[in-house]
Amino acid sequence: MKRFPMHAAIALLGLAPTGADARAPVPAPATTRKAAVAFPAVRAFVDPVVRDGKVPGIAIAVGVGDEPPTWIVAGKTAFGGSMPASPDTLWRIYSMTKPITGIAAMILIDEGKLRLDQPVSDFFPEFATAKVLVDPAKAMITRPAKRTITIRDLMTHTSGLNYAILPNTPAQQQLQAQGVTPFQFNRVLESRMRPLRAPNLAEFAGRAGRSPLVADPGTAWNYSMGLDVLAAVIEKASRMPLADFVQRRLLTPLAMTSTGWRVDATQAKRLAASYGPRAALEKTWPGSTTPVNDTIALLDRPATSVYLNAPSFPYGGAGLVSTARDYDRFLRMLLNDGRLGSKRILSINTARLAKSNLMPAGVFMNGPGPVAPGEPAGFGAGGFVVLKDVDGFGRGKGAYGWDGAAGTRAWVDPVRHVRATMMINMLGSIGLGNDFDKALARDLAKLPVQP
Repeated sequence: MKRFPMHAAIALLGLAPTGADARAPVPAPATTRKAAVAFPAVRAFVDPVVRDGKVPGIAIAVGVGDEPPTWIVAGKTAFGGSMPASPDTLWRIYSMTKPITGIAAMILIDEGKLRLDQPVSDFFPEFATAKVLVDPAKAMITRPAKRTITIRDLMTHTSGLNYAILPNTPAQQQLQAQGVTPFQFNRVLESRMRPLRAPNLAEFAGRAGRSPLVADPGTAWNYSMGLDVLAAVIEKASRMPLADFVQRRLLTPLAMTSTGWRVDATQAKRLAASYGPRAALEKTWPGSTTPVNDTIALLDRPATSVYLNAPSFPYGGAGLVSTARDYDRFLRMLLNDGRLGSKRILSINTARLAKSNLMPAGVFMNGPGPVAPGEPAGFGAGGFVVLKDVDGFGRGKGAYGWDGAAGTRAWVDPVRHVRATMMINMLGSIGLGNDFDKALARDLAKLPVQP
């Protein structure tokens, strides 16, 4: 079996039943105010991004306080296509799945079925005797971990767990060979990965628990498969399949009717095409893409998308498809401290805890990601937490959120009472998210301060 190559993935990504399927949207007005008037800088950012062919289409939702969102939408769902991008376009949100998994775990913490500092070995004994690599970049020489991995560690990427999607090392090659690959991109790549992959979440977690760590738990931030292991813990603690739990406790009460781990064939026309930088894709995943032009390649075509089939299991770290409308409802709940309308998802205190910095003292998020250069960042329940105001960057101290590999971005700023979602499907485009944040910052500076 050909090994799935990952050596350039970091440059590309910038950092059922499996249950819920993406279904038809609930009808709702597409626009709530004149976006060009309310958010002129965002509008000015969006138009050239589409006109210059950086992406075929984009859907942005911005909400202030508990108001319905303002939509800023442009372009099509595919290069050369005729379907307009809209608030109800389906996008692969990849790692924007992580906050949803994190909040699902916080529901169980709210109910006393999980504890933040509970050992993961309570659910999967494979984690009881963790080993740490002496030098993660070199040989597979290990030593005993100084302490056990906890639920908090899984949520915040401080577990020491590795991630097969990052550049090749001996340890990451081992993860690939053992099928510890909780993600999918298209049918060609899936045909290489699926025969090796664990068939369910429990087996995946067991394999992850036997893999060596890159650091002692609680000592450093390392982007990881921790949220995927947390998904397996949710299954154990709730005594429900992950997708059923997420559907019952999050998606249904929040009316997120278009979010799921699989796209029904009847909804394929709503799915955006997925793209990436041609040279990098052809180097990293040869034979798996179709050129669009000299710089862009098609990665996943809606009509034959890998998302039309159920995944091996519901990936808690990178598996969901969603819409700007749905994700805005999730953010609105977070901004309202666990409540959307009459539906309470989390208690006020637990919702605030989820959005707070849960990392140990002295440990900070590092590496490329959805934070301003030089911005110190903490980590909450599956998402970054801004620890310091940075002028001109859209979100301030206390903001919580995360990005997806294909350029999606979402965050809430509880201090400024703002929430923002940006949907595109172009790998390697994290810079567009930063440009969006800066444009939004200029617009927000002109809005009245929310009480």
